[in-house]
Amino acid sequence: MQKKGLKEFLQKKDIVFSMKRYGIDALGAMAQGLFASLLMGTIISTIGEQFGIQFLIDCGTYAKASTGAAMAVAIGYALNAPNLVLFSLITVGTAANALGGAGGPLAVLLIAVVAAECGKFVSKETKVDIIVTPGVTIIVGVIFSMWFAPMIGKAASSVGSLIMWATDQQPFIMGILISVLVGIALTLPISSAAICSVLGLVGLAGGAAVAGCCAQMVGFAVMSYKENGIGGLFAQGIGTSMLQMGNIVKNPKIWIPPTLASAITGPLATCLFKMQMNGAAVASGMGTCGLVGQIGVYTGWVNDVANGLKASITAFDWIGLILICFVLPAVLTPIIAHPLRKMGWIKDGDLKLDL
Repeated sequence: MQKKGLKEFLQKKDIVFSMKRYGIDALGAMAQGLFASLLMGTIISTIGEQFGIQFLIDCGTYAKASTGAAMAVAIGYALNAPNLVLFSLITVGTAANALGGAGGPLAVLLIAVVAAECGKFVSKETKVDIIVTPGVTIIVGVIFSMWFAPMIGKAASSVGSLIMWATDQQPFIMGILISVLVGIALTLPISSAAICSVLGLVGLAGGAAVAGCCAQMVGFAVMSYKENGIGGLFAQGIGTSMLQMGNIVKNPKIWIPPTLASAITGPLATCLFKMQMNGAAVASGMGTCGLVGQIGVYTGWVNDVANGLKASITAFDWIGLILICFVLPAVLTPIIAHPLRKMGWIKDGDLKLDL
């Protein structure tokens, strides 16, 4: 196939090799798949365990068991995969997640992308499409899972373990770095939740990530209350600070207050309150979105108590969670923004959203 012909064929198949397609669209969709399986399963089963409702425990167990399949299908959906490819990715995601071990989400992301694009390449090109398309998708996906998923998973797990080890050794410095970087990722059009899940970011590092995400979401919500009112408060505070991305492009200085707030709350979380995320790693990158970050911290407490790693959930735990996730971002961000407004770096209307 000639170069021009191949290019036209790929366009017809909607196979686009780009960072946006794979690093933003697919990664963001993967996070939604994680949310709809592992994270919701964890929340539902935790409620069941707390109230002794076996049905909810079973629901959560089944939801968590479908994690790999849910991620792969979500990725395929983001890549506009045809139905036969999309349904075949259930098998691919299950294999990649199982063989990827602790780093399963990254293995699913990379392998599902390859399998989906291969399936799209052959889709509807033969008279036996019902056999060829799912066959190619599944075989490519499972072979890649067997060959590469363990290595991908180990690499991702090793990086995550290194970050968590460094945080335990240097909680102040790493608390700042993780809080700032994950918080920035949450506001950018990429998935901080998927990043945290891929790296398996839990423990103190996960707590710092939660702090950074909350600083961005609550910080922007409170700082822009004058322009956006109660609707903007909820849209950003329990929705996403990504809504401000257009305004950040116009005036990057509006990003300074919540980012500096995250640099303060991050080390407070790691050094003072010892706040850990020992629930699902995906929750580390969710912040106050649907209160998922806080629910994740709570489920971690419950699990630690059940496993004998924590004696009980204390008042200090709750005070730290409330201060780090809500109070401090709401107080610090406007305070930091005040001199910037006086200097003219932030003007009225700079944070206005079209809600």
